[in-house]
Amino acid sequence: MATDSPIIIALDYPSLDAALCMADQLDPARCRVKVGKELFTRSGPAVLDALHGRGFEVFLDLKFHDIPNTVASAVQAAAEQGVWMVNVHASGGRRMMEAAVQRLEQQHLTTHLIAVTVLTSMQADDLADIGINISVKEHVERLALLAQHSGLQGVVCSAQESADIQTLCGDAFLKVTPGIRPTFASVDDQQRIMTPSAAIEAGSTHLVIGRPITQADDPMAALHMVEEELGQR
Repeated sequence: MATDSPIIIALDYPSLDAALCMADQLDPARCRVKVGKELFTRSGPAVLDALHGRGFEVFLDLKFHDIPNTVASAVQAAAEQGVWMVNVHASGGRRMMEAAVQRLEQQHLTTHLIAVTVLTSMQADDLADIGINISVKEHVERLALLAQHSGLQGVVCSAQESADIQTLCGDAFLKVTPGIRPTFASVDDQQRIMTPSAAIEAGSTHLVIGRPITQADDPMAALHMVEEELGQR
């Protein structure tokens, strides 16, 4: 079921049953869902089949990072399973990203391919620990431009970087932002966070939201509150 909602609900669960229990409380006409490393590693393609069967568009968040041919093959495998979006690490470099783009084009696959810039849990001192001695902002912008020049459709970034990336890469370039915390939610463990409405105003095109919705007593009521913050309801 296609949706134009910018909201992506993170199904960060350790089991297929738990993820589907949450999915069954959501409306695929009003959100997409994200499947990450733990859930996919434990459940495999079965979770994609089950979510697609329920009408959801799926963002497969596995952040591929390997030699070009391996990443291209992994991206192709994800696309052939019908996912709406898949991602790689921009730090894998131009040749890796271009190989993935070319593989999708060769196979006539339309899955959205985006790149992770800097994880929202990372700050400048974390970058310095791995030998990157520029600011988070500079590094994010460098990787976003590299992803765009490599043919990708967008990036995962903090909402705090969305405005600058929009200026650099244009409105059509996707900006998928985790670290979204509605006004009614706690901060938890992410550092670079923003409310849904502020993120959209800053240039984010899609908002990844997990615990504020999935740990709510009534997930659809929490989703409705987010929609109200965005002026959608």
